[in-house]
Amino acid sequence: MLNDRASSPVDGDLGFTYLAVKSGAVFIRRHGQVASELRGGKAEACLKKLRAASFSQAQQIMARVTGNYKRGNERTARDRAQE
Repeated sequence: MLNDRASSPVDGDLGFTYLAVKSGAVFIRRHGQVASELRGGKAEACLKKLRAASFSQAQQIMARVTGNYKRGNERTARDRAQE
């Protein structure tokens, strides 16, 4: 079964989409190009999170999986989380 969540011009849109294929692999694309490929347990866990998430949450999940999330404010967020 193929599932493709398309991007739309919505707040929080980072240009990510995902494609889950019958073999169990999950392809995460950014602006149409494959940015990451997940297989096995990581693919299952990621897909479960993506299906339960809102659009903007799914964008953040995919950004983190691909490593494309560093925007300069991680230290501040990390410091707040430890308080």
